[in-house]
Amino acid sequence: MRLSRRGLLRAGLAGTAATALGGLASGCAVPTGSTGRNMALWYWSGGLSDTVVKNAKARYDGSVDLQAIQIGGQYRSKLITTITGRAHIPDIAGLKGEDMAAYLPNADQFVDLRTLGAEKYRSRYLSWKWDQGIADDGTMVGFPIDCGPVAHYYQYEIFRRAGLPYEPDEVSQELNTWEKFFDAGVRLGKRVPEAKLLTDVNSVFENVVQQGAKRYVDQDRHFIGDQEHVRRAWALAVEAKRRGIVSDLVSGTPDQQSAIQDGKLPSQLNASWASFDIKNGVPKTKGRWRVAQMPVRPANNGGSFLSITKACREPEQAFEIITWILNAANQAQGYVDAGLFPSTPASYALKQMREPDPFFGGQVTTDVFGPAAQKIVVAYNSPFDVALGQPLKDEIKNVGVLGKDPRKAWSDAMSKCRRIAKHLGVSY
Repeated sequence: MRLSRRGLLRAGLAGTAATALGGLASGCAVPTGSTGRNMALWYWSGGLSDTVVKNAKARYDGSVDLQAIQIGGQYRSKLITTITGRAHIPDIAGLKGEDMAAYLPNADQFVDLRTLGAEKYRSRYLSWKWDQGIADDGTMVGFPIDCGPVAHYYQYEIFRRAGLPYEPDEVSQELNTWEKFFDAGVRLGKRVPEAKLLTDVNSVFENVVQQGAKRYVDQDRHFIGDQEHVRRAWALAVEAKRRGIVSDLVSGTPDQQSAIQDGKLPSQLNASWASFDIKNGVPKTKGRWRVAQMPVRPANNGGSFLSITKACREPEQAFEIITWILNAANQAQGYVDAGLFPSTPASYALKQMREPDPFFGGQVTTDVFGPAAQKIVVAYNSPFDVALGQPLKDEIKNVGVLGKDPRKAWSDAMSKCRRIAKHLGVSY
């Protein structure tokens, strides 16, 4: 079922609807679809390799003037505003992975990439990632850019000092369940008293949910955030707090960065792109880190797509550009430039992906992220997941940071979900 233009705003911004009204930044002279030689590509800073975009502009200069525009601020809000307003719509638009559920019910706003021959490329991409860009009716809205396999980052020397496994293969093998992972956190705290295994309980809760095949709303528009898969994730997060293996710091704060640099937070579960965050955020930790597989099975966090809007007057040309930008060689370059882990398995054997990384003690991190990317379990992506998952994330954070009673926090989360579900027309 297609949504109206109002419905696009409502579904696309279910949790943050007010931001959709912000409109485009003034002075952004973008054509409404291509006009012969002009073709506008919208993306965000870090969404594509600058090198690849530059090369694409040069490669297609004889046939099209590719105007690659980085859109700052609330990217999703601005794109939805242009679509619903039917003005200033780009020809090619990046779609963030976390927002795909908002776009898929409105596939009629985009060109079905199958009509341009997309199926012949399917085998070159991770199957689960390819499927994430397809709407319920089979329309292909998004062509895969990157993915975000989650792994276990840890500081080698501190794990060795704590008497824990410290070589990547050993860490992967010996901390392969949540129970073993938590036991390691307890041992770490005893041997290195100032150290905590993880920053916060949300790292446990969100990764356990993302490891599974279900989220918060199913295909029949039923709320399932009170079911066993979420309850288990909640219980494990509470257990991490009870066992004292998480800090009381907030992720992304200066205090967290200082603790990481000082070795007080020598471990984290994070996506492939986080390697660049660590390098930029705590450069003095160069050489201390290694990467291993996360407990149980990999999760995915992030990864985006390119689409062609219905405003595009030359979709065949746009599709040719997309498939070139996102081929295996260019995706490998995207990883080197921006930490965009390729959705093309052929990239993993290329030279750029096989270089030992001095920041990670000379480890070839692709040996961890590559196999993880190919084992991701995919869940149905509902446009209402963001809104109905947020109360649970907020309340488990209250448990971790404020010490709120877990039973009270769960009850409060369910009450909030019930109200949101009723507002969005999701059965509870």
